Amino acid sequence: MIIKTPARLHITLLDLNGSYGRMDGGIGFSIQDPQFILEMEKTDDGEISIEFDEKITDEEAIEECNLKINNASEAIKEHYNIDAGFKFYVHTAFPPHSGFGSGTQIALATAKLITETEGIEADSVELSTIVGRGGTSGIGTYCFETGGFIADGGHSLKEKSGFLPSSASNACPPPIIGRYDFPQEWDVLVAIPPYGLSIHDGEEVNLFERFCPLPDGEVEELSHIVFMNLIPFMIEKDIEGFGWCIDEIHKRGFQRAELTLYDERMHNLMQTMRDAGAYGVGMSSFGPTVYTVVDEKNKDAVYKATREYLGPDAPLFFTKAQNSGYTIEK
Repeated sequence: MIIKTPARLHITLLDLNGSYGRMDGGIGFSIQDPQFILEMEKTDDGEISIEFDEKITDEEAIEECNLKINNASEAIKEHYNIDAGFKFYVHTAFPPHSGFGSGTQIALATAKLITETEGIEADSVELSTIVGRGGTSGIGTYCFETGGFIADGGHSLKEKSGFLPSSASNACPPPIIGRYDFPQEWDVLVAIPPYGLSIHDGEEVNLFERFCPLPDGEVEELSHIVFMNLIPFMIEKDIEGFGWCIDEIHKRGFQRAELTLYDERMHNLMQTMRDAGAYGVGMSSFGPTVYTVVDEKNKDAVYKATREYLGPDAPLFFTKAQNSGYTIEK
Protein backbone atom coordinates (compact mmCIF):
# COMPACT_ATOMS: atom_id res chain seq x y z
CA MET A 1 0.00 0.00 0.00
CA ILE A 2 1.35 3.41 -1.01
CA ILE A 3 0.24 6.83 0.24
CA LYS A 4 1.01 10.19 -1.36
CA THR A 5 0.54 13.42 0.57
CA PRO A 6 0.87 17.05 -0.54
CA ALA A 7 3.09 19.69 1.01
CA ARG A 8 1.49 22.78 2.48
CA LEU A 9 2.39 26.45 2.61
CA HIS A 10 1.49 28.03 5.92
CA ILE A 11 0.59 31.67 5.32
CA THR A 12 0.20 32.84 8.91
CA LEU A 13 -1.05 32.21 12.41
CA LEU A 14 -3.86 34.62 13.24
CA ASP A 15 -4.07 35.26 16.97
CA LEU A 16 -1.04 35.01 19.21
CA ASN A 17 -2.48 37.49 21.67
CA GLY A 18 -5.30 35.44 23.19
CA SER A 19 -7.15 38.25 24.96
CA TYR A 20 -10.42 37.43 23.16
CA GLY A 21 -10.67 33.90 24.52
CA ARG A 22 -8.97 31.98 21.71
CA MET A 23 -5.44 31.67 20.35
CA ASP A 24 -3.60 30.37 17.30
CA GLY A 25 -5.85 30.05 14.25
CA GLY A 26 -4.24 29.93 10.84
CA ILE A 27 -4.48 29.89 7.07
CA GLY A 28 -2.56 28.00 4.40
CA PHE A 29 -2.97 25.81 1.34
CA SER A 30 -1.77 22.55 -0.20
CA ILE A 31 0.62 22.40 -3.14
CA GLN A 32 1.24 19.55 -5.57
CA ASP A 33 5.02 19.52 -5.16
CA PRO A 34 6.93 18.41 -3.24
CA GLN A 35 5.15 15.20 -2.21
CA PHE A 36 5.80 12.67 0.49
CA ILE A 37 5.40 9.11 -0.84
CA LEU A 38 5.44 6.23 1.63
CA GLU A 39 4.93 2.50 1.05
CA MET A 40 4.12 -0.02 3.77
CA GLU A 41 3.58 -3.72 4.16
CA LYS A 42 2.48 -5.66 7.23
CA THR A 43 4.85 -8.14 8.89
CA ASP A 44 4.45 -10.77 11.59
CA ASP A 45 7.47 -9.90 13.71
CA GLY A 46 5.88 -6.94 15.52
CA GLU A 47 8.80 -4.69 14.55
CA ILE A 48 8.99 -1.38 12.68
CA SER A 49 11.58 -1.12 9.92
CA ILE A 50 12.27 1.69 7.46
CA GLU A 51 14.12 1.74 4.15
CA PHE A 52 14.80 4.66 1.81
CA ASP A 53 15.01 5.11 -1.92
CA GLU A 54 18.63 5.55 -2.95
CA LYS A 55 17.82 9.02 -4.34
CA ILE A 56 17.15 10.27 -0.79
CA THR A 57 20.54 11.41 0.45
CA ASP A 58 19.65 14.31 2.77
CA GLU A 59 20.68 13.12 6.23
CA GLU A 60 18.26 15.51 7.95
CA ALA A 61 15.38 14.19 5.86
CA ILE A 62 16.33 10.60 6.68
CA GLU A 63 16.62 11.42 10.38
CA GLU A 64 13.23 13.16 10.43
CA CYS A 65 11.51 10.31 8.59
CA ASN A 66 13.00 7.72 10.94
CA LEU A 67 11.90 9.67 13.99
CA LYS A 68 8.39 10.58 12.82
CA ILE A 69 7.56 7.17 11.31
CA ASN A 70 8.75 5.29 14.40
CA ASN A 71 6.96 7.62 16.83
CA ALA A 72 3.71 7.63 14.85
CA SER A 73 3.78 3.86 14.44
CA GLU A 74 4.26 3.25 18.14
CA ALA A 75 1.52 5.74 19.05
CA ILE A 76 -1.00 4.15 16.66
CA LYS A 77 -0.10 0.60 17.67
CA GLU A 78 -0.49 1.43 21.35
CA HIS A 79 -3.74 3.37 20.91
CA TYR A 80 -5.46 0.66 18.87
CA ASN A 81 -3.73 -2.29 20.56
CA ILE A 82 -2.06 -3.52 17.36
CA ASP A 83 0.54 -6.32 17.67
CA ALA A 84 1.62 -6.55 14.02
CA GLY A 85 4.84 -5.17 12.61
CA PHE A 86 5.20 -2.89 9.62
CA LYS A 87 7.90 -2.38 7.02
CA PHE A 88 8.07 1.09 5.48
CA TYR A 89 9.75 2.26 2.30
CA VAL A 90 10.21 6.01 1.74
CA HIS A 91 10.03 6.80 -1.98
CA THR A 92 10.29 10.59 -1.69
CA ALA A 93 10.78 12.89 1.28
CA PHE A 94 10.28 16.60 1.95
CA PRO A 95 13.18 18.92 2.65
CA PRO A 96 12.90 18.93 6.47
CA HIS A 97 12.20 22.05 8.53
CA SER A 98 11.69 24.13 5.41
CA GLY A 99 8.10 25.30 5.76
CA PHE A 100 6.33 22.44 3.97
CA GLY A 101 4.81 20.84 7.06
CA SER A 102 6.88 17.67 6.74
CA GLY A 103 6.42 16.46 10.31
CA THR A 104 2.63 16.37 10.14
CA GLN A 105 2.53 14.77 6.70
CA ILE A 106 5.00 12.02 7.66
CA ALA A 107 3.17 11.24 10.90
CA LEU A 108 -0.30 11.24 9.33
CA ALA A 109 0.82 9.20 6.31
CA THR A 110 2.22 6.58 8.67
CA ALA A 111 -0.93 6.56 10.81
CA LYS A 112 -3.25 6.34 7.81
CA LEU A 113 -1.37 3.40 6.26
CA ILE A 114 -1.52 1.42 9.49
CA THR A 115 -5.19 2.10 10.19
CA GLU A 116 -6.18 1.37 6.58
CA THR A 117 -4.30 -1.93 6.69
CA GLU A 118 -5.95 -2.85 10.00
CA GLY A 119 -9.44 -1.87 8.79
CA ILE A 120 -9.75 0.95 11.32
CA GLU A 121 -11.85 3.95 10.33
CA ALA A 122 -10.31 7.16 11.66
CA ASP A 123 -10.28 10.67 10.22
CA SER A 124 -7.28 12.95 10.16
CA VAL A 125 -8.29 14.90 13.27
CA GLU A 126 -8.42 11.71 15.32
CA LEU A 127 -5.11 10.50 13.90
CA SER A 128 -3.46 13.89 14.46
CA THR A 129 -4.53 13.79 18.09
CA ILE A 130 -3.07 10.31 18.56
CA VAL A 131 0.28 11.12 16.93
CA GLY A 132 0.55 14.53 18.59
CA ARG A 133 0.13 16.92 15.66
CA GLY A 134 -2.11 19.97 15.21
CA GLY A 135 -1.60 21.39 18.68
CA THR A 136 -1.14 24.90 17.28
CA SER A 137 -2.06 24.92 13.60
CA GLY A 138 -4.60 22.69 11.91
CA ILE A 139 -3.45 23.55 8.40
CA GLY A 140 -1.31 20.44 7.95
CA THR A 141 -4.02 18.15 9.30
CA TYR A 142 -6.74 19.46 6.99
CA CYS A 143 -4.46 19.80 3.98
CA PHE A 144 -3.67 16.11 4.43
CA GLU A 145 -7.37 15.27 4.52
CA THR A 146 -8.91 17.55 1.89
CA GLY A 147 -6.25 19.78 0.32
CA GLY A 148 -7.19 23.26 -0.86
CA PHE A 149 -7.08 26.52 1.08
CA ILE A 150 -7.76 26.04 4.78
CA ALA A 151 -8.71 28.40 7.61
CA ASP A 152 -8.79 26.99 11.13
CA GLY A 153 -10.35 28.54 14.22
CA GLY A 154 -7.57 28.11 16.73
CA HIS A 155 -7.92 26.89 20.29
CA SER A 156 -10.05 27.98 23.20
CA LEU A 157 -8.09 29.18 26.23
CA LYS A 158 -10.03 26.52 28.14
CA GLU A 159 -8.06 23.92 26.17
CA LYS A 160 -4.76 25.69 25.64
CA SER A 161 -3.45 28.45 27.86
CA GLY A 162 0.08 29.01 26.56
CA PHE A 163 1.73 30.01 23.30
CA LEU A 164 3.45 26.89 21.92
CA PRO A 165 4.28 25.38 18.53
CA SER A 166 2.45 22.23 17.43
CA SER A 167 5.47 20.08 18.26
CA ALA A 168 5.26 21.09 21.94
CA SER A 169 1.48 21.38 22.41
CA ASN A 170 -0.83 18.65 23.69
CA ALA A 171 -3.97 20.37 22.38
CA CYS A 172 -6.18 18.63 19.83
CA PRO A 173 -6.27 19.98 16.26
CA PRO A 174 -8.41 23.13 16.04
CA PRO A 175 -11.79 23.22 14.27
CA ILE A 176 -11.82 23.97 10.57
CA ILE A 177 -13.85 27.11 9.80
CA GLY A 178 -13.32 27.32 6.06
CA ARG A 179 -12.12 25.20 3.17
CA TYR A 180 -11.95 26.55 -0.41
CA ASP A 181 -10.62 25.42 -3.75
CA PHE A 182 -7.50 27.40 -4.60
CA PRO A 183 -7.50 28.86 -8.15
CA GLN A 184 -5.93 26.39 -10.55
CA GLU A 185 -5.32 29.21 -13.01
CA TRP A 186 -2.58 30.52 -10.75
CA ASP A 187 0.93 29.13 -10.62
CA VAL A 188 2.84 29.05 -7.35
CA LEU A 189 6.55 29.84 -7.56
CA VAL A 190 8.47 28.24 -4.70
CA ALA A 191 12.05 29.12 -3.74
CA ILE A 192 14.18 27.47 -1.05
CA PRO A 193 17.11 29.80 -0.36
CA PRO A 194 20.33 28.26 1.00
CA TYR A 195 20.40 30.46 4.10
CA GLY A 196 17.55 28.87 5.99
CA LEU A 197 17.52 28.78 9.78
CA SER A 198 15.93 25.30 10.11
CA ILE A 199 13.96 26.30 13.20
CA HIS A 200 12.27 23.42 15.04
CA ASP A 201 11.67 21.71 18.39
CA GLY A 202 13.11 23.66 21.33
CA GLU A 203 14.07 26.61 19.14
CA GLU A 204 10.41 27.00 18.16
CA VAL A 205 9.32 26.97 21.79
CA ASN A 206 11.85 29.68 22.65
CA LEU A 207 10.66 31.87 19.80
CA PHE A 208 6.99 31.58 20.78
CA GLU A 209 7.99 32.61 24.30
CA ARG A 210 10.04 35.51 22.92
CA PHE A 211 7.46 36.96 20.55
CA CYS A 212 4.15 36.26 22.31
CA PRO A 213 1.75 37.71 23.16
CA LEU A 214 1.61 39.90 20.07
CA PRO A 215 -0.24 43.26 20.20
CA ASP A 216 -4.02 42.89 20.00
CA GLY A 217 -4.16 45.65 17.37
CA GLU A 218 -2.05 43.58 15.00
CA VAL A 219 -4.32 40.58 15.57
CA GLU A 220 -7.37 42.68 14.69
CA GLU A 221 -5.77 44.06 11.52
CA LEU A 222 -4.55 40.64 10.47
CA SER A 223 -7.95 39.01 10.93
CA HIS A 224 -9.61 41.77 8.90
CA ILE A 225 -7.10 41.41 6.05
CA VAL A 226 -7.58 37.64 5.96
CA PHE A 227 -11.36 37.37 6.19
CA MET A 228 -12.43 40.59 4.45
CA ASN A 229 -9.73 40.76 1.80
CA LEU A 230 -7.54 37.73 1.15
CA ILE A 231 -10.21 35.01 1.14
CA PRO A 232 -12.73 37.09 -0.89
CA PHE A 233 -10.00 38.04 -3.39
CA MET A 234 -9.10 34.35 -3.74
CA ILE A 235 -12.73 33.36 -4.31
CA GLU A 236 -13.04 36.12 -6.92
CA LYS A 237 -9.75 34.95 -8.48
CA ASP A 238 -8.26 38.41 -8.11
CA ILE A 239 -4.57 37.49 -8.08
CA GLU A 240 -3.33 41.03 -7.59
CA GLY A 241 -5.61 41.58 -4.60
CA PHE A 242 -4.58 38.22 -3.13
CA GLY A 243 -0.91 39.06 -3.55
CA TRP A 244 -1.37 42.46 -1.92
CA CYS A 245 -2.84 40.68 1.10
CA ILE A 246 0.15 38.34 1.32
CA ASP A 247 2.46 41.34 1.54
CA GLU A 248 0.26 43.04 4.13
CA ILE A 249 0.13 39.90 6.26
CA HIS A 250 3.93 39.83 6.42
CA LYS A 251 4.00 43.37 7.81
CA ARG A 252 2.23 42.36 11.03
CA GLY A 253 1.60 39.48 13.39
CA PHE A 254 3.75 36.37 13.71
CA GLN A 255 5.00 36.49 10.12
CA ARG A 256 6.52 39.91 10.73
CA ALA A 257 8.15 38.55 13.88
CA GLU A 258 9.51 35.48 12.10
CA LEU A 259 11.06 37.57 9.35
CA THR A 260 13.08 39.52 11.92
CA LEU A 261 15.09 36.34 12.48
CA TYR A 262 16.55 36.50 8.97
CA ASP A 263 19.33 38.71 7.70
CA GLU A 264 19.12 41.03 4.70
CA ARG A 265 19.51 38.20 2.17
CA MET A 266 16.00 36.91 2.83
CA HIS A 267 14.49 40.38 2.77
CA ASN A 268 16.39 41.24 -0.41
CA LEU A 269 15.21 38.01 -2.06
CA MET A 270 11.58 38.78 -1.32
CA GLN A 271 11.98 42.37 -2.51
CA THR A 272 13.72 41.21 -5.69
CA MET A 273 10.69 39.07 -6.48
CA ARG A 274 8.33 41.99 -5.85
CA ASP A 275 10.45 44.34 -7.98
CA ALA A 276 10.25 41.81 -10.84
CA GLY A 277 6.45 41.95 -10.74
CA ALA A 278 5.40 39.42 -8.09
CA TYR A 279 1.93 40.27 -6.79
CA GLY A 280 2.95 39.44 -3.25
CA VAL A 281 5.67 37.37 -1.60
CA GLY A 282 5.36 35.24 1.53
CA MET A 283 7.49 33.00 3.72
CA SER A 284 5.92 29.70 4.76
CA SER A 285 5.89 29.24 8.53
CA PHE A 286 9.43 29.78 9.89
CA GLY A 287 10.82 29.41 6.36
CA PRO A 288 13.13 29.37 4.63
CA THR A 289 10.69 28.50 1.82
CA VAL A 290 9.46 31.62 0.02
CA TYR A 291 6.50 31.65 -2.36
CA THR A 292 4.46 33.87 -4.65
CA VAL A 293 1.42 33.38 -6.88
CA VAL A 294 1.97 34.29 -10.53
CA ASP A 295 0.19 34.16 -13.88
CA GLU A 296 1.15 34.46 -17.54
CA LYS A 297 1.73 38.21 -17.17
CA ASN A 298 4.59 37.96 -14.73
CA LYS A 299 5.73 34.36 -14.21
CA ASP A 300 8.73 34.46 -16.58
CA ALA A 301 10.05 37.78 -15.26
CA VAL A 302 9.67 36.78 -11.63
CA TYR A 303 11.31 33.38 -12.21
CA LYS A 304 14.25 34.95 -14.06
CA ALA A 305 14.91 37.58 -11.39
CA THR A 306 14.61 35.03 -8.58
CA ARG A 307 16.98 32.61 -10.28
CA GLU A 308 19.53 35.35 -10.91
CA TYR A 309 19.39 36.38 -7.26
CA LEU A 310 19.59 32.84 -5.85
CA GLY A 311 22.17 31.51 -8.26
CA PRO A 312 22.02 28.20 -10.15
CA ASP A 313 21.84 25.71 -7.29
CA ALA A 314 19.02 26.74 -4.94
CA PRO A 315 15.71 24.90 -5.53
CA LEU A 316 13.28 27.08 -7.51
CA PHE A 317 10.18 25.62 -9.17
CA PHE A 318 6.62 26.21 -10.28
CA THR A 319 3.80 24.15 -8.85
CA LYS A 320 0.02 24.36 -8.45
CA ALA A 321 -2.22 24.28 -5.45
CA GLN A 322 -3.67 20.83 -4.72
CA ASN A 323 -7.39 20.84 -4.07
CA SER A 324 -7.46 17.27 -2.79
CA GLY A 325 -5.78 15.48 0.08
CA TYR A 326 -3.83 12.26 0.38
CA THR A 327 -4.22 9.38 -2.06
CA ILE A 328 -3.75 5.67 -1.39
CA GLU A 329 -2.84 2.94 -3.88
CA LYS A 330 -3.51 -0.58 -2.68
